[in-house]
Amino acid sequence: MQVTETLNEGLKREVKVVIPAADLVAKLAERLETARGNARINGFRPGKVPVAHLRKTYGKSFMAEIVNEILSDTPRSILADRGEKSATQPEVVLSEDEKEAEQVLDGKIDFVFSLAYEVLPKIEIKDFSGISVTREVVDISDEEVDEQVKRVASSTVSYEAKKGKAENGDRVTMDYLGKVDGVPFDGGADNDAQLVLGSGQFIPGFEDQLIGVKAGDEKAINVTFPADYGAAHLAGKDATFDITVKEVAKAGEVELNDETAKKLGIETLERLREVVREQIESQYGSITRQKVKRQILDALDGDYQFESPEKLVSAEFNNIWQQINFDLQQAGRTFEDEETTEEAAREEYRKLAERRVRLGLVLSEIGEKAGVEVTEEELQRAVYDQVRRYPGQEQQIYDFLRKTPDAVANLRAPIFEEKVVDHLLAAITVTDKKVTKEELTAEDEDQAAEKPAKKAAPKKKAAPKKKEAENTDEA
Repeated sequence: MQVTETLNEGLKREVKVVIPAADLVAKLAERLETARGNARINGFRPGKVPVAHLRKTYGKSFMAEIVNEILSDTPRSILADRGEKSATQPEVVLSEDEKEAEQVLDGKIDFVFSLAYEVLPKIEIKDFSGISVTREVVDISDEEVDEQVKRVASSTVSYEAKKGKAENGDRVTMDYLGKVDGVPFDGGADNDAQLVLGSGQFIPGFEDQLIGVKAGDEKAINVTFPADYGAAHLAGKDATFDITVKEVAKAGEVELNDETAKKLGIETLERLREVVREQIESQYGSITRQKVKRQILDALDGDYQFESPEKLVSAEFNNIWQQINFDLQQAGRTFEDEETTEEAAREEYRKLAERRVRLGLVLSEIGEKAGVEVTEEELQRAVYDQVRRYPGQEQQIYDFLRKTPDAVANLRAPIFEEKVVDHLLAAITVTDKKVTKEELTAEDEDQAAEKPAKKAAPKKKAAPKKKEAENTDEA
């Protein structure tokens, strides 16, 4: 095999590979000899089939197998010999001349092809012991726990029908029909719908107009859908809902005792408090973790500046861009609505993609040098969590993961990254800072500035329900 480098620019590489015809013929002869001992062909005794006959019958198919094996194995061996790591699977460039391909399969000419790929940049890991981060910590008060316990326990409250007018906290059972310009719209009707006044479940202005209604009342409610409403055909539209009130019910007292806890599947009230505290700690801990991780990534971003493989950056950008356009489409909005332009958004998201790829390579190198590994148990747990998200389709998901190595790699990657972050946390300076929950959950200026455009509103469920709160993705 002859390997000649034909391109070496930045991270881009291209090599020309020549497999002499004599080598192909030798490999074919070995395969024919092996097949000869196993072949069962009418008119010939076992093991006595002439090689010439086998070559005439199976020569091209055997040679095609040999060629495919060369294309499969050669990239790995060439990269190993050159001491290089390819960022993605090398691209194989073959001749499109059919006559030439036939001659290769006949063993008459050399097999020539090219490999095009990008190498991973060599990263010299710097001393990161000088990195310092601030870990924001919230003290969880007993009052906050009790407040959350009451909210959780409120789901067990019973309601009793009353004859008077509806007040905040009362539950109204009703039928409604929504119309825009006098025409009913999809998702705008329901029967026996229940709404607790003051819960904020419906769009602004809807619940307020139910204050004072009684069972048997019929009323027209006029509202305006928010401009960023998830259903584009309703966003910003004036609508009328014809309401028939079927019942007004008053909530009973929220009782905090062991019986209430048991209704929620918890043994005792004390245990319920413990569970709620753990949930709050987990929620705040997750936010704290993301803020600390962002500080680490920002520090690494400043320390490591190098060219990233274009294919990796393009793939990351395409993933981001596809999601952004999907969000905008679902919200019925444009880049102009988000106070930017498509060109400017492309430029900014391209920078974000480059940052993510570069930091991913740095974390990978740090983890490799530190011997960080994802255990089989951790991977299996991730697989189980993934499967659990699709009830009723468990077997299909297992089959997909078993047949798709890239999908398993996508499950492994975030586990590896978090373990590398743990490794860094053990080596850098971490200073705890007591903050309020409002300070913890506030978006810092750097984080807001990193977002090229405002996150599009999520898709709306069904009118007239209120738009769901936005999620913030870490960049």
